[in-house]
Amino acid sequence: MQEESATLEAAAFKSERTRARRLAAQEGISNDVALQRILEQAAGTQGLAALLASRAQARAAEAQRKAQKISDRQQAQAARRQPAGPASAWRGWFDGSAHPNPGKLGIGALLLGPNGERIEVSEAAGYGNSSEAEYAALTAVLQAALGVRPPPMQLLLYGDSQVVINDVLGTTAAGARGLETQRATVVALLEQLHDVTLCWLPRHRNGEADRLSQLAIAGWVEDDPPPLAI
Repeated sequence: MQEESATLEAAAFKSERTRARRLAAQEGISNDVALQRILEQAAGTQGLAALLASRAQARAAEAQRKAQKISDRQQAQAARRQPAGPASAWRGWFDGSAHPNPGKLGIGALLLGPNGERIEVSEAAGYGNSSEAEYAALTAVLQAALGVRPPPMQLLLYGDSQVVINDVLGTTAAGARGLETQRATVVALLEQLHDVTLCWLPRHRNGEADRLSQLAIAGWVEDDPPPLAI
């Protein structure tokens, strides 16, 4: 009985619990009985069981949304606490876009050196999904770093793809399925550089790389031939 009462209380809205207390006082019945009547009225033809199941599902979705919001906030705070690194370090940002997803891929990357060096990458990257685009962008910025002579002694790289960064860092137990080849390519490039730190940052702080990836997509779309008239 206590379990049923708790289920009804959890499912009821505040206004319904208030109405139930009033009904219980007016008719001299228990609050549980009154609340069940109120919820049965709210359920209508779908039935009380269906109403309880629907509201339980809605509560679970809301709890998940709140948990994700907390996680996003914690990650953003962690990103703000990341050390800037020494003045001699190179810094890079990467981003990949798929339009639609999956669809045409555009990659963007920005590499900045300690003496004012600036290398931009904005290229079409074939077809695939957004994670493949992010991996292609990371590959491109690593290749650009290796093209510098001499290569950077220390490189700080930033991207907004948790899937790709977690996959490269090995923080997911099984790894990202379908991205094994891309991961192997990136790991091989990382082994050729002396000191690389890979960090996640929120999307709104990755504006330059995103802009370059969107330019690649826009340029690709403009080069498409017009559709044939029927």
